[in-house]
Amino acid sequence: MERKGIQYPDVLNKIFDMLSSAIGSLTNPYRMQCSIRTKGLDVGWNTVSEYVGHLEDAFLFEESKRFDIRGKDYIDTPSKYYSTDLGIRNAKLGFRQDEYAHLMENAIYNELRYRGFAVDVGVIGIREYIDGKREYKQLEIDFVANKGDRRYYIQSAYHMDDDIKKEQEISPFLKLNDGFRKLVITGDDVPCHVNSMGITVMNVIDFMKNPFSLERM
Repeated sequence: MERKGIQYPDVLNKIFDMLSSAIGSLTNPYRMQCSIRTKGLDVGWNTVSEYVGHLEDAFLFEESKRFDIRGKDYIDTPSKYYSTDLGIRNAKLGFRQDEYAHLMENAIYNELRYRGFAVDVGVIGIREYIDGKREYKQLEIDFVANKGDRRYYIQSAYHMDDDIKKEQEISPFLKLNDGFRKLVITGDDVPCHVNSMGITVMNVIDFMKNPFSLERM
Protein backbone atom coordinates (compact mmCIF):
# COMPACT_ATOMS: atom_id res chain seq x y z
CA MET A 1 0.00 0.00 0.00
CA GLU A 2 1.37 3.41 -0.98
CA ARG A 3 0.37 7.06 -0.68
CA LYS A 4 2.49 9.97 -1.85
CA GLY A 5 5.44 7.68 -2.32
CA ILE A 6 5.31 6.30 1.23
CA GLN A 7 6.05 2.60 1.65
CA TYR A 8 3.88 1.75 4.66
CA PRO A 9 5.67 -1.53 5.47
CA ASP A 10 8.87 0.56 5.76
CA VAL A 11 7.17 2.89 8.25
CA LEU A 12 5.93 -0.02 10.35
CA ASN A 13 9.39 -1.57 10.28
CA LYS A 14 10.98 1.68 11.49
CA ILE A 15 8.44 2.03 14.30
CA PHE A 16 9.15 -1.56 15.35
CA ASP A 17 12.87 -0.76 15.43
CA MET A 18 12.33 2.47 17.36
CA LEU A 19 10.24 0.83 20.06
CA SER A 20 12.74 -2.02 20.30
CA SER A 21 15.61 0.43 20.73
CA ALA A 22 13.73 2.64 23.19
CA ILE A 23 12.63 0.05 25.78
CA GLY A 24 12.59 1.71 29.18
CA SER A 25 12.85 5.23 27.70
CA LEU A 26 10.16 7.88 27.43
CA THR A 27 8.73 8.35 23.94
CA ASN A 28 5.48 9.03 22.09
CA PRO A 29 4.14 8.89 18.51
CA TYR A 30 5.06 12.55 17.88
CA ARG A 31 8.71 11.94 18.69
CA MET A 32 8.71 8.86 16.48
CA GLN A 33 7.05 10.82 13.68
CA CYS A 34 9.78 13.47 13.85
CA SER A 35 12.48 10.81 13.72
CA ILE A 36 10.86 9.05 10.76
CA ARG A 37 10.57 12.33 8.86
CA THR A 38 14.32 12.88 9.20
CA LYS A 39 14.69 9.68 7.17
CA GLY A 40 12.69 11.16 4.29
CA LEU A 41 9.26 9.64 5.02
CA ASP A 42 6.48 12.24 5.31
CA VAL A 43 4.25 10.20 7.58
CA GLY A 44 1.45 11.63 9.72
CA TRP A 45 1.17 11.48 13.51
CA ASN A 46 -2.10 9.52 13.29
CA THR A 47 -0.44 6.84 11.15
CA VAL A 48 2.41 6.44 13.64
CA SER A 49 -0.03 6.26 16.56
CA GLU A 50 -2.14 3.68 14.70
CA TYR A 51 0.89 1.50 13.96
CA VAL A 52 2.04 1.66 17.57
CA GLY A 53 -1.45 0.45 18.49
CA HIS A 54 -1.16 -2.42 16.01
CA LEU A 55 2.14 -3.53 17.60
CA GLU A 56 0.46 -3.45 21.02
CA ASP A 57 -2.54 -5.40 19.68
CA ALA A 58 -0.10 -8.01 18.36
CA PHE A 59 1.26 -8.36 21.94
CA LEU A 60 4.74 -7.25 20.89
CA PHE A 61 4.85 -4.19 23.15
CA GLU A 62 3.06 -2.82 26.19
CA GLU A 63 2.70 0.81 27.15
CA SER A 64 3.43 1.86 30.72
CA LYS A 65 1.95 5.28 31.41
CA ARG A 66 3.34 7.86 33.81
CA PHE A 67 1.37 8.20 37.05
CA ASP A 68 1.55 11.29 39.24
CA ILE A 69 1.76 9.67 42.67
CA ARG A 70 0.88 12.79 44.64
CA GLY A 71 -1.76 14.04 42.22
CA LYS A 72 -3.16 10.52 41.78
CA ASP A 73 -3.66 11.00 38.05
CA TYR A 74 -2.13 9.83 34.79
CA ILE A 75 0.11 11.97 32.60
CA ASP A 76 -0.93 11.45 28.99
CA THR A 77 2.44 11.61 27.28
CA PRO A 78 5.20 10.57 26.90
CA SER A 79 5.10 6.95 28.05
CA LYS A 80 7.46 4.00 28.25
CA TYR A 81 7.09 0.96 26.03
CA TYR A 82 8.36 -2.50 26.95
CA SER A 83 8.90 -5.51 24.72
CA THR A 84 6.79 -8.48 25.73
CA ASP A 85 9.42 -10.87 24.31
CA LEU A 86 13.04 -9.80 24.62
CA GLY A 87 14.12 -12.62 22.31
CA ILE A 88 12.05 -11.16 19.48
CA ARG A 89 13.27 -7.67 20.35
CA ASN A 90 16.92 -8.72 20.25
CA ALA A 91 16.46 -10.62 16.99
CA LYS A 92 14.71 -7.64 15.39
CA LEU A 93 17.73 -5.47 16.18
CA GLY A 94 20.18 -8.12 15.01
CA PHE A 95 21.46 -8.67 18.57
CA ARG A 96 23.32 -5.36 18.27
CA GLN A 97 21.95 -3.44 21.26
CA ASP A 98 22.96 -5.23 24.45
CA GLU A 99 22.01 -2.45 26.84
CA TYR A 100 21.91 -4.54 29.98
CA ALA A 101 20.37 -1.88 32.22
CA HIS A 102 17.38 -1.48 29.87
CA LEU A 103 17.12 -5.22 29.25
CA MET A 104 17.01 -5.91 32.99
CA GLU A 105 14.38 -3.20 33.48
CA ASN A 106 12.27 -4.75 30.71
CA ALA A 107 12.65 -8.22 32.20
CA ILE A 108 11.49 -6.95 35.61
CA TYR A 109 8.49 -5.27 33.97
CA ASN A 110 7.55 -8.52 32.20
CA GLU A 111 7.86 -10.50 35.44
CA LEU A 112 5.62 -8.05 37.28
CA ARG A 113 3.02 -8.31 34.53
CA TYR A 114 3.29 -12.13 34.61
CA ARG A 115 2.55 -11.97 38.34
CA GLY A 116 -0.65 -10.06 37.60
CA PHE A 117 0.38 -6.52 38.52
CA ALA A 118 -0.70 -3.37 36.71
CA VAL A 119 2.53 -1.44 36.21
CA ASP A 120 2.92 2.32 35.81
CA VAL A 121 5.87 4.71 35.77
CA GLY A 122 5.84 6.74 38.98
CA VAL A 123 6.31 10.52 38.87
CA ILE A 124 6.87 12.74 41.92
CA GLY A 125 6.84 16.50 41.40
CA ILE A 126 9.00 18.47 43.85
CA ARG A 127 10.19 22.04 44.24
CA GLU A 128 13.70 22.70 45.49
CA TYR A 129 16.20 25.52 45.57
CA ILE A 130 18.93 25.35 42.91
CA ASP A 131 21.48 28.18 42.87
CA GLY A 132 19.15 30.26 45.03
CA LYS A 133 16.13 29.76 42.77
CA ARG A 134 13.13 27.63 43.58
CA GLU A 135 12.66 25.24 40.66
CA TYR A 136 10.23 22.46 39.83
CA LYS A 137 11.53 19.03 38.88
CA GLN A 138 10.15 15.53 38.51
CA LEU A 139 11.61 12.45 40.14
CA GLU A 140 10.89 9.07 38.59
CA ILE A 141 10.21 5.67 40.08
CA ASP A 142 10.64 2.96 37.47
CA PHE A 143 7.63 0.90 38.51
CA VAL A 144 4.50 1.46 40.57
CA ALA A 145 3.11 -2.08 40.73
CA ASN A 146 -0.52 -2.47 41.84
CA LYS A 147 -2.64 -5.54 42.43
CA GLY A 148 -5.79 -5.25 44.52
CA ASP A 149 -4.93 -3.36 47.69
CA ARG A 150 -1.20 -4.06 47.29
CA ARG A 151 1.28 -1.56 45.90
CA TYR A 152 5.05 -1.70 45.49
CA TYR A 153 7.44 1.04 44.47
CA ILE A 154 10.35 -0.48 42.56
CA GLN A 155 13.58 0.87 41.11
CA SER A 156 15.63 -1.13 38.59
CA ALA A 157 19.37 -0.49 39.02
CA TYR A 158 21.78 -2.64 37.03
CA HIS A 159 24.65 -1.40 39.22
CA MET A 160 24.77 0.67 42.40
CA ASP A 161 28.54 0.81 42.71
CA ASP A 162 28.93 4.35 44.02
CA ASP A 163 27.20 6.76 46.40
CA ILE A 164 25.92 8.99 43.58
CA LYS A 165 24.08 6.08 41.94
CA LYS A 166 22.66 4.93 45.28
CA GLU A 167 21.39 8.46 45.99
CA GLN A 168 19.82 8.66 42.52
CA GLU A 169 17.88 5.42 43.00
CA ILE A 170 16.80 5.97 46.59
CA SER A 171 16.01 9.72 46.67
CA PRO A 172 12.54 9.42 45.03
CA PHE A 173 11.48 6.97 47.76
CA LEU A 174 12.31 9.51 50.44
CA LYS A 175 9.68 11.90 49.01
CA LEU A 176 6.89 9.39 49.64
CA ASN A 177 5.03 9.38 52.91
CA ASP A 178 2.82 6.31 52.49
CA GLY A 179 3.43 2.89 53.97
CA PHE A 180 3.80 0.84 50.79
CA ARG A 181 6.91 -1.26 50.36
CA LYS A 182 9.86 0.22 48.47
CA LEU A 183 12.43 -1.92 46.67
CA VAL A 184 15.57 -1.56 44.60
CA ILE A 185 16.19 -4.55 42.34
CA THR A 186 19.82 -4.65 41.25
CA GLY A 187 22.16 -6.68 39.10
CA ASP A 188 24.80 -6.47 41.83
CA ASP A 189 25.61 -9.66 43.72
CA VAL A 190 24.14 -8.66 47.07
CA PRO A 191 22.06 -10.58 49.61
CA CYS A 192 18.48 -9.44 50.02
CA HIS A 193 18.34 -6.98 52.89
CA VAL A 194 16.48 -3.96 54.25
CA ASN A 195 18.68 -0.89 54.62
CA SER A 196 18.61 1.71 57.39
CA MET A 197 15.90 3.70 55.55
CA GLY A 198 13.54 0.73 55.35
CA ILE A 199 14.15 0.13 51.63
CA THR A 200 14.57 -3.45 50.45
CA VAL A 201 17.57 -4.14 48.19
CA MET A 202 17.31 -7.37 46.20
CA ASN A 203 19.35 -9.11 43.52
CA VAL A 204 17.45 -9.50 40.23
CA ILE A 205 17.98 -13.26 40.12
CA ASP A 206 16.52 -13.65 43.61
CA PHE A 207 13.54 -11.57 42.47
CA MET A 208 13.00 -13.66 39.35
CA LYS A 209 13.41 -17.08 40.97
CA ASN A 210 10.97 -16.53 43.82
CA PRO A 211 7.36 -15.74 42.81
CA PHE A 212 6.74 -14.45 46.35
CA SER A 213 9.87 -12.28 46.52
CA LEU A 214 7.91 -9.03 46.83
CA GLU A 215 5.86 -10.24 49.77
CA ARG A 216 8.78 -11.49 51.88
CA MET A 217 11.43 -9.68 53.94
